[in-house]
Amino acid sequence: MKKRQLLITYLVTIILIYGLWYVLSLLLGSNLLPDPFVVLRQGVLELDKAPFWSHVGLSLYRILAGLFFGFILAVPIGLFLGSNERFDRLFAPLIYLGHPIPKIVLMPIIFVLFGLGDMGKIVLITMIIFFQLLITTRDSARKISKEVIYSLQSLGGNRWHFYRHVVWPISLPGIFTSLRIGTGTAVAVLFFVESIATRKGLGFYIIDAWGRADYSTMFVGIIALFCMRFSTFSKESSANGKTYKQGISVSS
Repeated sequence: MKKRQLLITYLVTIILIYGLWYVLSLLLGSNLLPDPFVVLRQGVLELDKAPFWSHVGLSLYRILAGLFFGFILAVPIGLFLGSNERFDRLFAPLIYLGHPIPKIVLMPIIFVLFGLGDMGKIVLITMIIFFQLLITTRDSARKISKEVIYSLQSLGGNRWHFYRHVVWPISLPGIFTSLRIGTGTAVAVLFFVESIATRKGLGFYIIDAWGRADYSTMFVGIIALFCMRFSTFSKESSANGKTYKQGISVSS
């Protein structure tokens, strides 16, 4: 029943957006804002073209690779630091100095070191995801009470059991929340880096259509980028909901 209500809410929202879009296109003119039905028709045409899917596939690869490497690097370190106060104090200055730096300003350095290809773009996205996940994971692991630790020890639990059955489930809700926020920032950065010195990806697709004044194709790229972000957001939200009760039950 909840899924049906959610689906209806999404459909109504989409209809309202299209209606508002259509009214604005009439007021501003199709040269500034194309008719949504023209964009929809152009989108259907683009779906049958291999180059369009090539742009989508490469952008999706860069985002997923950045998320994967950011996750496998940040989460274990965050869990370890959050449950080890001595090491946390040792690395805290490095984390607090590195996190506030806007990672996008490091783009020239990263491109010099890793090149203008996929590697440089993935490294930049990984850096953005890494610090957000690291801090959230560490802070979530800090919330574990002494009573939970003593209970595990009284049952004969070792260090592996501590991370597997206590730290990991308690930290999961915070990890997925941070991942949702970080993914939005990563998609924005992806658009920026794909508009520089590349001929593949949705960022280039959008900028190229804009330069040719092909606004209907440009909006197709924007919608494709939005759908990519929305799909990752919905999956993370679903995973967060499934793990939230588990984390609460363990912490209590």
